[in-house]
Amino acid sequence: MELDLNSWWPLAVKTGRILLVLVIAWIAGAAAKRLIRRIKLLLMARSPSPDEAKRIDTIGRVIRYFTGVVIGALTALVLLSELGVSIAPILGAAGVVGIAVGFGAQSIVKDYFTGFVLLLENQIRQDDVVQVGGKTGLVENVTLRYVQLRDYDGNVHYVPTGMIDTVTNMSREFAKSVVDVGVAYGEDVEGCLRVMRDVGADLRADPAFADRITQELEIVGVERWDDSAVILRCRFTVRPLEQWNVRREYLKRLKLAFDREGIEIPFPHVTIYAGHTKHGEAPPFPIQERNAA
Repeated sequence: MELDLNSWWPLAVKTGRILLVLVIAWIAGAAAKRLIRRIKLLLMARSPSPDEAKRIDTIGRVIRYFTGVVIGALTALVLLSELGVSIAPILGAAGVVGIAVGFGAQSIVKDYFTGFVLLLENQIRQDDVVQVGGKTGLVENVTLRYVQLRDYDGNVHYVPTGMIDTVTNMSREFAKSVVDVGVAYGEDVEGCLRVMRDVGADLRADPAFADRITQELEIVGVERWDDSAVILRCRFTVRPLEQWNVRREYLKRLKLAFDREGIEIPFPHVTIYAGHTKHGEAPPFPIQERNAA
């Protein structure tokens, strides 16, 4: 039985070309990912600071994802062409459909545009602690579409970038650990400030916290008068993300120091003033009368 070359040869050629396109696409995708990874590692190694390295890592992840989408789209178009599907009408219709879809997908377009701006301006990076869209947490992933956060309780939040109008980043260069302490009105303010300063100096001298605190404790002074306490404020300048650890340790040590010095940390209480009559006499105090009875 003779083989009809005219019947199976075109099919074999087309199949071979399709396989060749798939192989080329796979090679291009793998090569692009490897090249992006090598360039990213090279730039991270030469980055002047850890913050810049984090930015390079975040942008590298986004570029790798975008490159994969582009290669996949081009591969699909070439395969359609090889299968005999004319891509010219598809490309022409894509503009019309894109306009129609654009009106219903404005939020998605806004998400991608805002995500691009966030990365371009280096507002958010992976492993930062930020507050966006009413959520606060550690940035686990950043894309053009959303920001993935994990909060203190372990919950994961996906915040669309289009909803982000304000970014509060707590991980840049340095942080301020602000501590407010309440003491009784009868205490010596200068003596309390001296104890606070001494505890801050001891904390910075501790090897476990020496590299976390970058400057001497700053005593701000009397911040305000509350109903039952005088509020004294101080603050540390610390490395990024260390503000909470330093604050907790300082408050623990300060409580022990206040106990040793006999400094009262007041609890909320209310003093009732009964007033006077127009003759200058104080009316009887009903609560006292009931207690006396």
